[in-house]
Amino acid sequence: MEKLPESLHFAGIGGIGMSGLAQMALAMGRKVSGSDRAYGKAENAVLFDSLLSQGAEVFPQDGSRYEKGELPGAIVYSTAVEKTNPEFQKAPSSVPLLHRSQSMELAIREQKSENNFAVAGTCGKTSVTAHLAEALKVLGADPGVLCGGLVNAFRTEKMAGNFAKGSGKYFVIEADESDKSLLNYPVDAAMVLNIGTDHYSREELCKVFGEFLRRTSRIAVIQDEAFLEMKNVLPVPVDHLEKMLFSVRNDSPACLDGIRVIKGTDYGKERSGAFTVKIDGMRTVLPSPGLYTASNACAVYTALLLLGFASKDAIEAVQDFHGVWRRFDFAGRMHCGARVYDDYAHNVEKILSCLSAAKEVADGRIIALFQPHGFAPFSFMREELFSRLEKVLSSTDVFGFLPVYYAGGSASFTPTSEEVAASYREKTCLSGRRNSYFSFADRNAARSFVRENAKEGDVILVMGARDNSLSFFARELAEF
Repeated sequence: MEKLPESLHFAGIGGIGMSGLAQMALAMGRKVSGSDRAYGKAENAVLFDSLLSQGAEVFPQDGSRYEKGELPGAIVYSTAVEKTNPEFQKAPSSVPLLHRSQSMELAIREQKSENNFAVAGTCGKTSVTAHLAEALKVLGADPGVLCGGLVNAFRTEKMAGNFAKGSGKYFVIEADESDKSLLNYPVDAAMVLNIGTDHYSREELCKVFGEFLRRTSRIAVIQDEAFLEMKNVLPVPVDHLEKMLFSVRNDSPACLDGIRVIKGTDYGKERSGAFTVKIDGMRTVLPSPGLYTASNACAVYTALLLLGFASKDAIEAVQDFHGVWRRFDFAGRMHCGARVYDDYAHNVEKILSCLSAAKEVADGRIIALFQPHGFAPFSFMREELFSRLEKVLSSTDVFGFLPVYYAGGSASFTPTSEEVAASYREKTCLSGRRNSYFSFADRNAARSFVRENAKEGDVILVMGARDNSLSFFARELAEF
């Protein structure tokens, strides 16, 4: 298929990635319809209301779209949609299927932006995509953005915030390595934020990101540690690119393999309560706590330098960031004084980063409630998560598992949260460490636990991906 069809039907249109792509198709003049099993749920109203206000038609996920008038030119789907789904079962054989990554490639190619800037990495892609896009906006550009989160700076009465068309000079894309779709579309500028534990082995991720850089035409921004890790696997293909590295390691050199390293140093909390870092020698106020936030700001500043902006203008733009929905969002304060935060954290690195940020604002202990986002990812991360949690949690902190969130696409329904929590407890008993791990049969059980145990100074974390109702749950906890 050489061109995006004139009409598209999205199976799972309410997903954060699919809804952004659907809005992009609408902005390109396509007729868009979609279905979703979560249509009508209050927690997804922002996305569905936005789609409807822009002209999309939304149906229940029962195949009823095919009974209404002219058939779509293609059905757009993702790997989260099972082959037994009614959208597949009832689809006329004459309608072609188009994977999300294929439709994204066609849309980006057709858009022909002057500067496609793709942000990749295991962690932080959404936040940095949002941060870079907003910084460009502050600098007077009118950037487009396609993001895996609702960017506060781009939310309007009609737009949910995960897509904005822009003027065409800059288009900032959150590049997905999970299905390797980041290798499909043209990229002028690339960013690799980090390499962690998600979807593939670290060695495979090095190869994927290396190929991503090889296919990039002009600019590369790479974290120094990711650069070194890729270099250990294969030569990093960046000789054809204008590039800079960035780092928040105090021992990072000013230059690595002849490439300038932009450093973020002296991260800390000021007497005023603000968190700051010195980037390229300039004191910078951060939008939220966490060394990862400092790293994100450093990455955005480095990107702006490579795009030709003056350092003073770039650092001022970096400080003017209004965040992304469900990224360490303050949900409220309980009557006992405990603070509640809502976060999208769902893999090992993101969970650990979220816990570290929480410890920086907590006067008491951490009570973390994590909802795994699928059985396969949960199985993939369970062993490393335990070993990393053991190094971060204090003897009084609590890490609780909510039941696994099932959104389709899995052939196995193990491990359960109860099984993983029990295995963690067994290991801590063997080591003599106090029991810190719980599993909750449902949210009511977790809610009761928090109500009975939270105290002033504690921080309650609600973490998990793909299920927007977690934000409602976080706010409910804050009402106790």
